[in-house]
Amino acid sequence: MKREYQDAGGSGGGGSGDMGSSKDKMMVAPAQEQDEEVDELLAALGYKVRSSDMADVAQKLEQLEMAMGMGGVGGAGAADDGFVSHLATDTVHYNPSDLSSWVESMLSELNAPPPPLPPAPPASRLASTSSTVTGGGPYFDLPPAVDSSSSTHALKPIPSPVAAPADPSTDSAREPKRMRTGGGSTSSSSSSSSSLGGGGARSSVVEAAAPATQASAATNAPAVPVVVVDTQEAGIRLVHALLACAEAVQQENFSAVEALVKQIPMLASSQGGAMRKVAAYFGEALARRVYRCRPPVDNSLLDAAFADLLHAHFYESCPYLKFAHFTANQAILEAFAGCRRVHVIDFGIKQGMQWPALLQALALRPGGPPSFRLTGVGPPQPDETDALQQVGWKLAQFAHTIRVEFQYRGLVAATLADLEPFMLQPEGEDADGEPEVIAVNSVFELHRLLAQPGALEKVLGTVRAVRPRIVTVVEQEANHNAGSFVDRFTESLHYYSTMFDSLEGAGSGSGSGQSDASTGAAGGTDQVMSEMYLGRQICNVVACEGAERTERHETLGQWRNRLGRAGFEPVHLGSNAYKQASTLLALFAGGDGYRVEEKDGCLTLGWHTRPLIATSAWRVAAA
Repeated sequence: MKREYQDAGGSGGGGSGDMGSSKDKMMVAPAQEQDEEVDELLAALGYKVRSSDMADVAQKLEQLEMAMGMGGVGGAGAADDGFVSHLATDTVHYNPSDLSSWVESMLSELNAPPPPLPPAPPASRLASTSSTVTGGGPYFDLPPAVDSSSSTHALKPIPSPVAAPADPSTDSAREPKRMRTGGGSTSSSSSSSSSLGGGGARSSVVEAAAPATQASAATNAPAVPVVVVDTQEAGIRLVHALLACAEAVQQENFSAVEALVKQIPMLASSQGGAMRKVAAYFGEALARRVYRCRPPVDNSLLDAAFADLLHAHFYESCPYLKFAHFTANQAILEAFAGCRRVHVIDFGIKQGMQWPALLQALALRPGGPPSFRLTGVGPPQPDETDALQQVGWKLAQFAHTIRVEFQYRGLVAATLADLEPFMLQPEGEDADGEPEVIAVNSVFELHRLLAQPGALEKVLGTVRAVRPRIVTVVEQEANHNAGSFVDRFTESLHYYSTMFDSLEGAGSGSGSGQSDASTGAAGGTDQVMSEMYLGRQICNVVACEGAERTERHETLGQWRNRLGRAGFEPVHLGSNAYKQASTLLALFAGGDGYRVEEKDGCLTLGWHTRPLIATSAWRVAAA
C-alpha cells in the first residue's frame, strides 16, 4: 500500500520527485492488470483479484481477521475504540475494488499504531493540501521520511506505511498514547511496524513512548499479554468468603451476607472438581438460610421416591454404605453363632440391601442356617402404599432360593420414638425350648433423634427392654450438633469437602468391571446422584434449625458417652472384621484413598487421613 500527499507549498522535502514516479506507476498499473487474468466470480461482485493471488488474498484475509480480533483478548476495549476511531477519521481512502491491495492496506493499518494528527495548518494551506486516490489502482505514494535533524526526538526513518507528524512539538501533547499489542504478520510491512515503541505492559494495552533509537524500539517491543488465573489463590478466597458469610450469618449482618452470597458462586466457578461442587452446595445452603427458603420436606410420593433413588445411587458409587452393612453384618453373624432362632430389628430398612449378604452367610454356616426373622422399620408412604411389605416379599423370595426359613414384619413409624417394647418383643421359646436371639441394627438413623428432646433416650430405653444380644450402630464421624453456627459450618465444610473428594477419587479409579463404556456412564450417573444425596445433607445442616435440622451428626466419642449413660457397653469388633473390610475396599475402584482403622474396638472408614463413618457394637450392660 502506498499513499500520496500533495503539498502545494512544496514543503514535502522531495515530494515532486515522488509525484513523478507515482504518475508512472499509475500509468503502468492498468496495463499490467489487463494482462493478468482476474477471477470471474469475485469480479462479478465488484472485486479485482488475480487468480494467481487467490492463495495470498486468503492468507491476508485470515491475518486481517486475527488482527481485528486481537483487541478482544485481555479486555482492551478502550484501546480498540480509539483505534477504530482512528481508522474512521483517517484521510486516506482505499479502493476496495482490488481486494488484495485493500486487505494489505488494512493489515498495515491494524499492525501499526495510529499516526498522530498533524497540527491544524493555515486556511490557505488547507485549500491546497489533499489526499488523492489513484483512479484505477490501489497504489499510493508514501510521504517522504522525516529528517532526523528536524526532530527533537531523533526519530529514524521507519520502513512502514506510517505517516510521521509534520510538527514534532505536537508529540508531547499526545503522549503517552495507548496502543494495541500487534500480532505477528507474514507481510514485511506488518513485521516492521510491530517493532515500534516499547513500554510497560498493562493487561492488554501498553503505554507507547517515543523511543530514542530504532534498536531500542525493537528491543522493548511489547509482548502479547497472557492472563493467568491463580486457581489456588481463588480457592483460598472462596473458603474465606464461605467462612466470612457464616460469621456474618451468626452476627445477623445481613447486608454483608447478601454481598458474600452473591460473590460465592463467582469464586466457585473458577474452581474445578470437588471444590467447585461442594462450594456450590454450601453457597446454596447459605442463601436458603438467609432468604428463609427452607428445603422441602419429603412429604410427597415423588420426593420419597427420589430420596430412595439417591440413597441407592450413593450405595453404588462409594463404599460407605457397603462398609457399614458389611461390618454390622459381621458383628451380627458372630453374635448369632450357634443360635437356631435369630431376630434382626432394622431401624431403617429402606430397600433392604443389607440383608441378602447376611442371609447368604447364615445359609453357608456349618450345621445349617437358623430360622431368621426380620422386622423392618420405615416411614409412612405418601400414597399410603405398603412399601415395607414389598421389600419383605423380595427378601422372602431370596431366602427361599437359598433355603433359609424366613419371616418378615414391617413396622410403619414416623419416628423411631413411636416404637414401643411390645412391638419388638420376641415370640418366646419354640417347642424345643430354643429362645430367640435379637440383634438391633441402626445405620445413619440415631442422629436424627437428637432433633427431638428426649427421643434418643426413649428409643434406647425401648431397645434395652427387649434385651438384644447385640446392637450395631453406624454413624457419620463428624460433629455437626454442637457449638455455634460458625463452628458447625466449619466442621461440615471440612467433612463434606473430604466426602466429595472421595467421590471424585472413586469415580476416577479403575476397578474391576469398570472398563466398558456402559459401566463408566453408569458410574458417572451414580456420582452425580451421590453428590445430590450429600447436597441434601449439607442443606439441612446449614439452612435448617430446630426440629427441621435432622442431620445432627456426632463423633464416636460422643456416641460412646450417650450409649454408656443409657446402660450399654461396647462390644469389640474383632480383627477378622478389620481384615475383611480392608479386603473389600481393595476390590473397590479408587480404593487406594480409603482407609480402615480400628479405634477402641470400633472400625472407621475414611478418605486418606480423615475418618468419615464409624461402626460400633454394643450390648446391654450387666446389672
